[in-house]
Amino acid sequence: MNSFDWLSHLGIPQVDNFDIVEVKFKGGRKEYFRNVDYLSLNTGDPVVVDVPSGHHIGYVSLQGELVRLQMQKRKIRNDDNITRIYRLANEKDIEKWEEAKNREIPTLYRCKQIVDELGLQMKMSDVEYQADNSKATFYYSAEDRVDFRELIKVLAGEFKIRVEMRQISLRQEAGRLGGIGVCGRELCCSTWLVDFKNVTTSAARYQNLSLNPSKLSGQCGRLKCCLNYELDTYMDAIKDIPSIDRPLQTEQGPAKLQKTDIFRKLMWFSYNNDNDWHSITCERVKEIQAINEKGLKVFNLQVDKADELEDLAAQSTRELELLDKKFAKKKKKKKKRSKDTRPSEAEQKPVSQQGQGSKSNRPNEESNPSDISRRPRADFQEKNPSSNPQPNRENRRKKKPRSRPNPNQKPNNFNQQGAEPKNTPSAQGENPQEQKKRKFPPRRNQNPNKGSNE
Repeated sequence: MNSFDWLSHLGIPQVDNFDIVEVKFKGGRKEYFRNVDYLSLNTGDPVVVDVPSGHHIGYVSLQGELVRLQMQKRKIRNDDNITRIYRLANEKDIEKWEEAKNREIPTLYRCKQIVDELGLQMKMSDVEYQADNSKATFYYSAEDRVDFRELIKVLAGEFKIRVEMRQISLRQEAGRLGGIGVCGRELCCSTWLVDFKNVTTSAARYQNLSLNPSKLSGQCGRLKCCLNYELDTYMDAIKDIPSIDRPLQTEQGPAKLQKTDIFRKLMWFSYNNDNDWHSITCERVKEIQAINEKGLKVFNLQVDKADELEDLAAQSTRELELLDKKFAKKKKKKKKRSKDTRPSEAEQKPVSQQGQGSKSNRPNEESNPSDISRRPRADFQEKNPSSNPQPNRENRRKKKPRSRPNPNQKPNNFNQQGAEPKNTPSAQGENPQEQKKRKFPPRRNQNPNKGSNE
């Protein structure tokens, strides 16, 4: 069973193959031709089509049921005026067409010179040669009607070809030349736009656009066609916006309209043309207008009476108090103690233990003076307040000042029991004169009795 028979068996309607094809030519010009021979065509295929004065070559741009919709949109009838497609273009047809296209630019420059010589008020835009090199179409734009009969005679005798003059508008001229718009895309008139509707400045006013001609005009010098795209949406949204014919009357002064946000339905007013703008809704504007029609004034744009203003202030104060309570309940995060902030051993030790250090726990400072650098700095400063970190052995000994002995007086160095003390010079076995002379300990490699012998 064929696929079409299977679809008809299921009750699904079959799509009719529309035999008219849309073909695109130079400058975005599109025309419709009938595929009489039912050629297998694809989009972009070059085809040779029938024209009133010979044949021409174009590219297939659209086919199928979409062509029917385009013809209905452009109001083109499906009658005998639609010519046929001859065949797919071969290499010979394309080579001949390329030769004809190479003549277009020199012809355009020469045509502009002739127009200047004749003094015609017209602007030459483009020239298009037919694929069979039998006809040339000259496109021009002009503000007024131009008598170009003399121009046709000169061009026909100059280029030995049949000439056709076709006037186009500035929008069509921009579509034929092409370009990139301010939106960053290719111009709509050169890609898909076919019908050029009239664009007025009221479209910009409805959309709250600044009436700056440099921003509203396109490359053709006319208003942009895209101003009409969103105009219907704005017109529907404006229905809910109240019209402001005169300022709103308030006790603060007359409030004049400064700005309107159509989609958010907000309106900004200012008192006596001040720089401070106040936004209110469209419903509030309608309420103020109804009060003003009765000959009354409202207190300000927000409230009708002064009592309501006090209620609003109390309500705002209550909201602030609730916010304060909300944020006051939050607990403060505890800061983590870093490793570098740990207390030292000296800080951990109690103060009473630092002052009660026994001699048994401390190193023997007198016996081992080399361990002075190992002691704590604070302890070392208490023991030795002098700036010298290694004091001399003689400086550590604290001697009492001695007086010279009297030879006539008995030394009173004996206690009551007659025992001689240990610290006396006799007990140590040394002469008091020698002890007085020796103030420093003996140095290495030096005789200790050298000073006494001398």
